[in-house]
Amino acid sequence: MPLDVVSEQRAFGGTQWVFQHVAPSVSCTMTFALFEPPAAERGPVPIVLWLSGLTCTHENFMTKAGAQRVAAELGIALLMPDTSPRGDGVPDDPDGGYDFGLGAGFYVDATEPPFDRHYRMRRYVEQDLPAALAERSSLDWQRLGVSGHSMGGHGALTLALREPDRYRSVSAFAPIANPMDCPWGQKALMGYLGGERDAWREYDACELVRRGARHEALLIDQGDADPFLEEQLKPDALLAAADHAGLAIELRRRPGYDHSYFYVASFIDEHLRWHAAHLT
Repeated sequence: MPLDVVSEQRAFGGTQWVFQHVAPSVSCTMTFALFEPPAAERGPVPIVLWLSGLTCTHENFMTKAGAQRVAAELGIALLMPDTSPRGDGVPDDPDGGYDFGLGAGFYVDATEPPFDRHYRMRRYVEQDLPAALAERSSLDWQRLGVSGHSMGGHGALTLALREPDRYRSVSAFAPIANPMDCPWGQKALMGYLGGERDAWREYDACELVRRGARHEALLIDQGDADPFLEEQLKPDALLAAADHAGLAIELRRRPGYDHSYFYVASFIDEHLRWHAAHLT
């Protein structure tokens, strides 16, 4: 899967790349961003995979979070994929909603037509991205962490809980923690996976924890002024599931912070330093 360079820019002594490639899992051309810190010029560096939220592309975190400065300091690469397949022939929400279809892949492998051909974002993140970058000697895939925001926080939690040995650390900003029990999640899981709720369980962090999934390095961040907190995000449901299962989760509650990238940018340095402690 050859990579085409879309852009290359120096940043904090490192390089901010944007690439395109043909991705077999989603049957279309995908765009992703990669920040390589200065340390990558001297040898392989650990990676934090960032998964963005509803309506986002690879650009949102790259341009709004201000994460490159501390990533350069810590010697960590940032890998930032898109949130859904794109292009002609990729189906969208038939009702025109923002919470399903383009920009809203939910990091699942769809099984329902017409979405099953393209909407396989779980497979894209787990298989196509590492394959596309496998020959890049600057990246150490044995030291991989994952983080994300909102829908991307849901993706980060479920990826890491399913494969704790692959992801050494996982953190999430305002994640959709219990998608089987919220409107965003129910719409997406029904549309991509159909009405059999048992198929939804591997894409719900609460259900994964109840079924025995564990991770030793798990951090959640949540603003208490987030307008989606009670109806959509439900971090306390995840805490309750974890407490019942005997799993320790660190939850940092942020008074006065909402769901925006101002919130993410305010605490991304803390998260990257936390990942660095587990990866470096």
